[in-house]
Amino acid sequence: MKKFRKVLDGLTTSSPGGTIGSPSSGSAAGTPTSAPTPKEIDVQETLVSENFQLCKTVRHGFPYQPTALAFDPVQKILAVGSRTGGIRILGRPGVDCYCQHESGAAVLQLQFLINEGALVTACADDTLHLWNLRQRRPAVLHSLKFNRERITFCHLPFMSKWLYVGTERGNTHIVNIESFVLSGYVIMWNKAIELATKTHPGPVVHLSDSPKDEGKLLIGFESGTIVQWDLRGKKADFRIYYDEAIHSVSWHHEGKQFMCSHSDGSLSMWNLRNTTKPFQVTFPHGKIQKDGRKESCKPILKVEFKTSRNSEPFVIFSGGLSYDKAGRRPTLTIMHGKAITVLEMDHPIVEFMALCETPYNNEVQEPYAVVVLLEKDLIVVDLTQSNFPVFENPYPMDIHESPVTCTAYFADCPPDIIPILYSMGAKHKKTGYSHKEWPVAGGLWTLGSNTYPEIILTGHADGSIKFWDASAITLQMLYKLKTSKAFEKPKPAEGRAAEMVEEDPFAVQMVSWCPHSRIFCVVGISAHIILYRFSKYEANAQIVSLEVRLQCETEDMVTPSESENHPCFSEAGSRSPQAHHQHPASPGSATPEGNRDSVPCIKVKDRMVRVPPGYQAELVIQLLWADGEPPQQITSLDINSAYGLLALGNCNGLAVVDYLQKTILLCASTLDLYGAADPYQRLTRSPRRNRQSTSEFCMRGLSNFYSDSKKRIRTSYQSLTELSDNQQSVDMERSKSPTSVHYPTSLHNEPRIHPEPVASLRASHCSPVFYLLDNVKGPGRKLSLPTDLKTDLDHVNGHCTSPTSQAKPRVPMGPEGPRLTRRGPGRPPFRKAQSAACMEVSLPVSHTEVGYASRRAMLQQFHGVTMYSHDEHPTSAPYCWSERESRENSFSRSRSSSVCSIDRDTKEAVTTLQFGESYGRKGDAMPTPCLWVGTSLGVVLLIPMSIPTDQEERMDEPVTIGPSGTVLMLKGSVLRFSFLDCTGALIQSPHEVWRDPNAPEDPERPRRRKLVNFSPSSSQDNCGEGHLAVVCSEKQAKVVLMPSQSCLFVHNITESSFVLRADVVSLCSSVCLACFCANGHVMTLSLPSLRPLMDVNYLPLTDMRIARTFCFTNGGQALYLSSPTEIQRITYSQEMCDNLQEMLGELFTPIETPEAQNRGFLKGFFGGNSHNFDREELFGEASAGKASRSLAQHIPGQVGMEGMKVAASGVMGDLARARVALDERGQRLGELEDRTALMMTSAETFSKHAHELMLKCKDKKWYQL
Repeated sequence: MKKFRKVLDGLTTSSPGGTIGSPSSGSAAGTPTSAPTPKEIDVQETLVSENFQLCKTVRHGFPYQPTALAFDPVQKILAVGSRTGGIRILGRPGVDCYCQHESGAAVLQLQFLINEGALVTACADDTLHLWNLRQRRPAVLHSLKFNRERITFCHLPFMSKWLYVGTERGNTHIVNIESFVLSGYVIMWNKAIELATKTHPGPVVHLSDSPKDEGKLLIGFESGTIVQWDLRGKKADFRIYYDEAIHSVSWHHEGKQFMCSHSDGSLSMWNLRNTTKPFQVTFPHGKIQKDGRKESCKPILKVEFKTSRNSEPFVIFSGGLSYDKAGRRPTLTIMHGKAITVLEMDHPIVEFMALCETPYNNEVQEPYAVVVLLEKDLIVVDLTQSNFPVFENPYPMDIHESPVTCTAYFADCPPDIIPILYSMGAKHKKTGYSHKEWPVAGGLWTLGSNTYPEIILTGHADGSIKFWDASAITLQMLYKLKTSKAFEKPKPAEGRAAEMVEEDPFAVQMVSWCPHSRIFCVVGISAHIILYRFSKYEANAQIVSLEVRLQCETEDMVTPSESENHPCFSEAGSRSPQAHHQHPASPGSATPEGNRDSVPCIKVKDRMVRVPPGYQAELVIQLLWADGEPPQQITSLDINSAYGLLALGNCNGLAVVDYLQKTILLCASTLDLYGAADPYQRLTRSPRRNRQSTSEFCMRGLSNFYSDSKKRIRTSYQSLTELSDNQQSVDMERSKSPTSVHYPTSLHNEPRIHPEPVASLRASHCSPVFYLLDNVKGPGRKLSLPTDLKTDLDHVNGHCTSPTSQAKPRVPMGPEGPRLTRRGPGRPPFRKAQSAACMEVSLPVSHTEVGYASRRAMLQQFHGVTMYSHDEHPTSAPYCWSERESRENSFSRSRSSSVCSIDRDTKEAVTTLQFGESYGRKGDAMPTPCLWVGTSLGVVLLIPMSIPTDQEERMDEPVTIGPSGTVLMLKGSVLRFSFLDCTGALIQSPHEVWRDPNAPEDPERPRRRKLVNFSPSSSQDNCGEGHLAVVCSEKQAKVVLMPSQSCLFVHNITESSFVLRADVVSLCSSVCLACFCANGHVMTLSLPSLRPLMDVNYLPLTDMRIARTFCFTNGGQALYLSSPTEIQRITYSQEMCDNLQEMLGELFTPIETPEAQNRGFLKGFFGGNSHNFDREELFGEASAGKASRSLAQHIPGQVGMEGMKVAASGVMGDLARARVALDERGQRLGELEDRTALMMTSAETFSKHAHELMLKCKDKKWYQL
């Protein structure tokens, strides 16, 4: 058998498919192939390795899984900690910094060193970290690791260098912020409570110093015990034992009262004069029931008691609602005098904090806002207005408003596109916000010198698309488009029909945008495409709908004997896809059992609708159900505004649509595009056994994946490269003539008779759609396969059936006979894309570098789900894993001609499409419009087109299309096409200049289409004819010279992994090929020589979300969704890394600390000052001694590469730091001068009063005083 396979492989290698540029014909990576390089190809490459460096730039979005909140009232900056150890520091728009703890431990608490440019973080691994915020990229200066106790609460008094740390054992330790070492002064829990107490008070949940006396520390224990500790006397002033557990404590600014929140939903007020019992206990949301008892309430997790000079004090708390009101949303309650306002939140409250005018706790607080940190949002409430409006958030915190399903990144856009999008989006902004400025206004940010327009697009599960202004490493919302408005609202179904309803039928799967022509295309999860045009005017329009049956017909299986006995009886329509236009659903389109046929997944609005200015839907293309099975997802899309064409592909084939004439030009399976030049020599197989219908499995939605990872992962692009899900047995055409022309059936399967082959046919609204064939003789120009290449296919499953499978006799089918299904047992009928929060894409098999035996093993490890192959289901018999993996590796990833032809995958998916000016055939002298097609088997096909050039003819005459056969073969699925001229410059795709379709007509100036054509011949006058085509697949890249189709350079990108994303990008006035691999490597290759320039192991693929959303763009930038709520931008340009420090915002700005309020001359002069005491003398080593070394370990800050760059960033950095130092020194000198003048004024006043007192008492006797 092995010898037989070798013979077949040899035949395959010697076949015409092996001479077109198979992988075996290439040489080593980065070197020219055996094909001679033409003399005119002399490209001077300018990019070198020194032009590349990889680093993170900025992170946008809401911090994922937030845990802590802090605010600096002087610097006015906000810090948010997360469960993954991240810290987001926010200031004015543009000041946005992300830091990450190396340990990855959750952040429990944050404490600013107010107006000192430092931040203390307490993490779940019982470690304290001190961050330096006086540099644009903060770094850890010190760390302190507790070994024997767990940290529960921290408190840092204003203008103090001693940090109080409470632990789970109930002890309180004191840390010196400057040296970050423990003091020998410890408040043990057994000394804080009375000796007679027999129970442990529990962990420390609160620490605060008394506003009246800083030498008094209030300690709150979880059990309900409250102790005021005298730090000087080392004893307890009073102890309070309360029945209910304590969650938080808040002081009155005078230091005579404090308020506690409890687990029973109550608030208790305590007076220091009488601590035996609270003088007031209230249940804000607890009502008295009929029997006289209070209804039980939820705990009040936090309370803040803030006073105001001109009004009643504010009592703000979270929680406390009664238990009997189920389903109520989380609330924040604001009690102002007798008025109680309850603010309902959309998400659970993590933390809140009142923003006050003064940082001193012994002054009237004057709260002006409340920052509320929710699980998935950040809001700020204005307290200065009676209705408590919220501030408009200037940060892009709503990226995850609906789960992100796809991203796109466009750099160097036309300069006018951002203002026009912003003006359109501003008309739909929400109202009712506070009119005051955003209160978090700290830091400093200036617009960089080398900025250019950048736009980021995000597609979402609800069908919405957001346009973001990403210029100058910021992110601002521009415009929001809702694609669901083009469709009718789905009607609620009942029973079994309800199971088939998609939860997110409008989820965006892919986008294609041309900023120059402003044409926008959206691919939806329901196998639909929406084409939008941009207009400044509103209009009344009706959306045109085209329906495409891009799915193979279901037929019965034919045994080999029957096929041999009846070689001429091949049924039309058994293999080829079909295309239809919109038509009313016939009564037979859906059976009572729920089977659907020739109907789309969702219904387009069929009436005139009023559309606002902006992007307006013009055309909807929908794939149809077939035989009770939903259409396969669209896997590739390209649109060209100059040609007026749109191409789409999936695992069944390819369709080309003329969106100007609203017609379907081509609808063919991938096999039909080859003609007789199929490079894989697919052989016939015995048919597979019939499968039972499993249509009861419903389609699952996207929303569950975003909220909870417990759901099963659904695959989206699995049909591209892996074993497909569906099962089908079909009749095959076995003895058709190689020169015969196969036409698909019409809409109602009526037979059509044609006397002779037709050269080109155009689809119209009324006639059925036929393939457009090139009028060239020979088997290579026909869309039907010759007899020797026909094969028994499992069409939807997409694989050759097993040679050992048993064939069943054909069962005649009548109009009401049973219909076979394409799906095996246990498989959902509709494989849809998921939220990028837990998206799975088609990932090839990887090996040692990734650490998984296969892609399936990796998915099982990541998501805890089982992926079944084409012949597996949960109840199948045990299968040898090694045998199965070896078989997958043989035909699922290896594309070389050495693979046994028996194991060929006969179902090819169209993985990438690209329109452009090229040479359709080797003998062409001039470039013509062409469509480049890449498949999952690594085959590149070229389809030339004939498009009328005159505008009037373009709207009336048909566009002819004729596939020319295989051009190239690569290892792995084809990912990207790009074209260079013979000088190495990038050839842009031709496009149409934007014109408003709804603008008023000018009789004197008729509207005509203006096309911008980047033809290879026009971009090179002295460099000879032809151009270079860059093709990249999952395994290798090739550069091909057109029209000779000779391979000039080939580079094997990776052997043990696979490429997830590849793009040809512009950088430093040149171009390069950028690749992101599944093993986390980011690589760049020079063009056209494919010389490796950069290879950095940046980001191991631990989440499918990264693979789904990673994308490159020009200027050396890229982005990916780092979490379900955050976008991470990176750069691989050395120039941008050097300028990054100037582009980032300053977190710390020199600001004078506000002076404490003057308490009066007589009170201060005669009353003394009991509020200040020397903590150094009390906690220092001289008096308190050293703490035990085993209690905590001091870890010096580790300066990483980024810290070193900040510390030694060259002359510009030194000058900047010197300037800041001079500014600080000058400011301090100015402060000293002001204080000196103030002291002189006070001395003169005192001297004057003393002189007046002396004169008054000069002539009086002592008894007269």
